[in-house]
Amino acid sequence: MHDQDLPDPDLPAQDLPDPESRERGVNPVHIVMIEDDEGHARLIERNIRRAGVNNEITAFRDGTAALAYLLGPDGSGRVQAGRSLLILLDLNLPDMTGIDILAKVKGNEHLRRSPVVVLTTTDDQREIQRCYDLGCNVYVTKPVNYEGFANAIRQLGLFFSVMQVPETP
Repeated sequence: MHDQDLPDPDLPAQDLPDPESRERGVNPVHIVMIEDDEGHARLIERNIRRAGVNNEITAFRDGTAALAYLLGPDGSGRVQAGRSLLILLDLNLPDMTGIDILAKVKGNEHLRRSPVVVLTTTDDQREIQRCYDLGCNVYVTKPVNYEGFANAIRQLGLFFSVMQVPETP
């Protein structure tokens, strides 16, 4: 992969996969962000957009609401069938841990293929290993300073712009 293959953050944003993908029957990726810190949530969305990603983002500030959305009223996850989801997950939430959410997502037959990107301040090696053991796809420790965090999210947005996400069964 060469830098020239990545989208230019100064160009207009586009859906993932590319806009013509709808004609080919590929669903655009829907981003589900689970982040309790409103400032971090705004920063994440703004810098994903700056990286050229214009996908729909549904944000949740607690795990209960996020799981209700992901699993649906019957708790089966069938509500997401046929959708391509990318989940951005903070581990430190007010009502439950992100580990609990990760375990439920990866343990659900309809959601387990959805990539989960953990974005958290926790850099404990045991916690990182636990997330990967449960099936997280990417683990990013949030830099403490604003510019470092913004840059990390822009880089992540560039990654999102080229990744492929399967539909949920």
